Amino acid sequence: MEINIVLGLSCLIILLDLGLVKGEVMREAIILAAGYGKGLEPLTQTRHKTLVPILGSSLLKHHLEILHELGFENFIVVTSYLKEQLSAYLRTVSREEGYTYVLVDQGEPLGTGHALLEAFDKVSAEKVLVIYGDVYTSAHDIKRLLDVEGEALAAAEVRDPENYGVIEESEGLLKRIIEKPVNPPSSIVNAGIYVLKSNFRKYLEGLEPSIRGEYELTDALTEYARSHPVKVVKVSEWVDVGRPWKLLEVNRKVLDNVKKREIKGSVESGAIIRGPLIIEEGAEVYSGSYIVGPAYIGRGAVVGPNAYLRPYSVVLEGAKVGFNVEVKESIIMERAHVAHQAYVGDSIIGEDSNLGAGTILANLRFDGKEVPFKVKGVRVSSGRKKFGAVIGGHVKTGVNVSTYPGVKIGAYSWINPGLSISKDVPPCVHVVRDGEFKPLHHPCPLDLSVWRS
Repeated sequence: MEINIVLGLSCLIILLDLGLVKGEVMREAIILAAGYGKGLEPLTQTRHKTLVPILGSSLLKHHLEILHELGFENFIVVTSYLKEQLSAYLRTVSREEGYTYVLVDQGEPLGTGHALLEAFDKVSAEKVLVIYGDVYTSAHDIKRLLDVEGEALAAAEVRDPENYGVIEESEGLLKRIIEKPVNPPSSIVNAGIYVLKSNFRKYLEGLEPSIRGEYELTDALTEYARSHPVKVVKVSEWVDVGRPWKLLEVNRKVLDNVKKREIKGSVESGAIIRGPLIIEEGAEVYSGSYIVGPAYIGRGAVVGPNAYLRPYSVVLEGAKVGFNVEVKESIIMERAHVAHQAYVGDSIIGEDSNLGAGTILANLRFDGKEVPFKVKGVRVSSGRKKFGAVIGGHVKTGVNVSTYPGVKIGAYSWINPGLSISKDVPPCVHVVRDGEFKPLHHPCPLDLSVWRS
């Protein structure tokens, strides 16, 4: 099966109802998984944005699982950025779970509307479900839209509607979508899940480029709603996983569903565990460690001795939390090492990074205000009073390094011992003083032109 699809500014999943086969409905999912994921920088400098972790799994696998639960078995995945990484992941998942997939390389990204138009060339069904792939949702909410007789759009209530497409509705029907208004008329926004009919195609064909130079799906929806009823369905489980603190939020949400202890690894005598948690096979918890659940410790991870994991800590496969280290509501990714006498507060540490002894990732401002974070060159509020550092993959810090709340450190960068980092660090630099960088002594494997602010 050969499909040529151009992806727009965000990931999508298009679920195609292909009709009756031997008396059953056959459903096929097209997962559009391209885009750089710059809102998740620096994590996405080395990691495909659909592969950000949800405990020991990923956002992409979460989508595959809930779609499979709804009867979808065949998947077409469209990608461009980090396509080799995504391909390797899909090969592994398909072997383990029995999913059938086709990986399709995308062309030039021209916007979500153009992406959907290209997909419509392959649609033979009357009804289509469209989902943005970088949102976290539930099978229950997707099913609610599938059960709608006509067209439908999912909506969610957020605290920062100015960052989304705000929905105007009348008697439960869509009137229009206003993209990122300065003065939002409501806090109800487009959740990126739609049920559409095949006649929507002509509205995509009539799109003109937006001020961003892209063909916007939401523009077509607004025009379509002028003459067709589109029901607005408010979803109950929805997170836009487009910012690092949202990744912390999703993992917290999933950990809240862990109600018992599942210990497959080893826990030495003298370690204390309170509350529910998951310890995977091959993981080791050494004596003197104190763990308060809910928490997750992945395969082959090592905790302790004398480590303290506070609630909502996630330690992924092969990671190490060393002697006298305290971790609070953080994600420590695969094979990352946090050496002794360190503190990790409300932070995310990328894969294969190494934090030297005494490293402190501070998470609270002196004035107690919400912690800001720079996204795509613009400083925004994280909405959290406690938010630490976001450290990319393959980073090294010397002993006694400390970071201010809301600082990000780019992938592959090194930080000299004893420094206090108050400014963001680009990828692939050697930090000799706060805000002063030198080139690394080894080649940078990243395309730096993509990640310059």
